[in-house]
Amino acid sequence: MSQVQTTTATTHGGPQGYYETLKTLSEASVTQHFQAFKDIPWDDPEFQLEMPDERVILTDADEIGAHPWYKSLSKERQIEIGAYRYAQIAKVGRQFEQVLIAGVMHHLIKAKDGNPEFRYAMHEVTEETHHVQMFQESVNRFVESAGIGNVAGAPAWFTHLAPVVTAFGGISPEIFFIGILGGEEPIDHLQKAIMRAGGSHPLIDRIMQIHIAEEARHIGFAHQWLEHHWPEMNPIKRQIMTLAFPIVMRTLCDVIMVPSRQARHDMGIPDDVAKEIWWDSEESQKLLRDLFADVRMLADNLGIRKGPAKLIWKLLRIDGRPSRHRSAVGAAAH
Repeated sequence: MSQVQTTTATTHGGPQGYYETLKTLSEASVTQHFQAFKDIPWDDPEFQLEMPDERVILTDADEIGAHPWYKSLSKERQIEIGAYRYAQIAKVGRQFEQVLIAGVMHHLIKAKDGNPEFRYAMHEVTEETHHVQMFQESVNRFVESAGIGNVAGAPAWFTHLAPVVTAFGGISPEIFFIGILGGEEPIDHLQKAIMRAGGSHPLIDRIMQIHIAEEARHIGFAHQWLEHHWPEMNPIKRQIMTLAFPIVMRTLCDVIMVPSRQARHDMGIPDDVAKEIWWDSEESQKLLRDLFADVRMLADNLGIRKGPAKLIWKLLRIDGRPSRHRSAVGAAAH
């Protein structure tokens, strides 16, 4: 199985440095990109899910797999829950990417001629479209092979409010780009943890390899977009965004990381176990802090993790040490 390389760039030198970064990201999207039905060997025998398939048993990299309740189950139940869990993560990922695509299109509709952001943002939309396809195709394969039935995705409130959320791409792109990071950073952290732990089913691993590689560019763009445009806001809007920043992050983290009530019911996760996993236990609280290390670095670069906003970060339990650099491993907060 081929390994993929990530491409990131750092903004330096003011506006010109930012535009050079966009050019680098755009060129990387041309030279290194993936297609859902070309770069995944869907019909390879190794990539098939044949139940009971022990390759979908959750490892400690997944917060459900790490819990004693899951470890105490029979292997058969671990396989059933693992298959549903991977399908559920993929479905939520698909739904989040759809919201991202729609919001970016709202944002770009007013773009002026010659805006270098337009080209890279469209590259990102193209890549996210392939992510939507590969996520949903994997869900379809799991549903068919494991007999799961319809997989519960994101919470109902999120899907119902999706049209409103996407509109913020045009109305207030700052809050929308914060939201992009609120969803992308946690799933990126989870997927990297799974791969570092040795991976899982070959189909899942290949999808995660592709997603991690291209999301490195997408996350980098969101960081740089916010750093570039934050000073352009008027003082009142900047203060509102400063207070909203951790709230949006924390809210969308739960959309990505915490299975909906229906999904928890389908997997048979008891309420008391779910409460420990998200986010009452000491281990889960550390994970929650770890998810936002890169975001804390961004917030510090923007100078917004202080004053009343600092209290919000603490109350939401996502405050702590920032990463020294993006994607630093084990940047735990205490």
